[in-house]
Amino acid sequence: MASCPRLPVFISWATLPLAAAFCAAAPAQTYPAKPVRILIGFTPGAGVDIAVRLVTPKMSELLGQSIIVDNRPGAGGNIASELVARAPADGYTLLANGAPAAISQTLYAKLNYDLMKDLEAAALIATVCQILAIHPSLPAKSIREFVTFARSRREELTYATTGAGSTPHLTTEMFRMQTGLKLLHVPYKGTPLALNDLIAGNISFMFVNILTVMQHVSSGRLRALGITSAKRSPIAPQIPTVAETYAGFESGTWFALFAPTGTPKEAVARINDAVNRALQTSDVREKFVAQGAELLGGTPTDAANYTKAEVVKWAKVVKASGARVD
Repeated sequence: MASCPRLPVFISWATLPLAAAFCAAAPAQTYPAKPVRILIGFTPGAGVDIAVRLVTPKMSELLGQSIIVDNRPGAGGNIASELVARAPADGYTLLANGAPAAISQTLYAKLNYDLMKDLEAAALIATVCQILAIHPSLPAKSIREFVTFARSRREELTYATTGAGSTPHLTTEMFRMQTGLKLLHVPYKGTPLALNDLIAGNISFMFVNILTVMQHVSSGRLRALGITSAKRSPIAPQIPTVAETYAGFESGTWFALFAPTGTPKEAVARINDAVNRALQTSDVREKFVAQGAELLGGTPTDAANYTKAEVVKWAKVVKASGARVD
């Protein structure tokens, strides 16, 4: 809050009411007047962590305040989400999350916060797609050939994920819903372990982040059949989208900033403006593109609508998959 303008030392008791009124009329400090903290519910190096650290230096410059990135991993990102949902709605404590938060709304039997009620989307940052990668020993060279091959097998094909309810798991479930395939889920504790088994041929296929898998595709250790974005990726234009075979198929990990519900509109507007302006700078754009990301941006309303649509989409997949976390 702005301090009262310094008053003359010879002020009299008779003038105190007038002085009080003058102080009340003093303008409030412009947001942000102190450092802003962004909580991330995942470890350093996770997708959302990378995205936030790419955009926050420019945001800090535009806002004229430091931005503190605070990693609070645990419970699929829900620990950080709950902390922000319960934080003062003043714009100084924000959440960086995205697809995991949307999935959690139906994946978890009990949550201590509601993404759509306790948090409001302030700004969309970017989205990163996945690639359907198979072991090269499989004969399929396309999505259609892969589905035909899978249907001809007496035993179910195995697929790796980073755990029940993870984005790779539910992306595979979405694929299963469209193809009708019977598949065997093999969860792992992390992407490196899953990829090692896929490369070794112990697992048939996996939907995996484009950045993580492209080096193995380029080396020939894995074969890429399809990409989960709505359109082909600039960094791998030779890989067709899954949607080219199964219309409407789209999945990926997206990143956004959220604020506690009730945060002043002026603060949300400044956060949104800083994100959008940061994404428009050439150096930030180039870094995101190099990471295989598609920039989003847009208004807070765009962010809210996007989030709502993702919650609805993943709720259908969670229900169909039977995935549940108590």
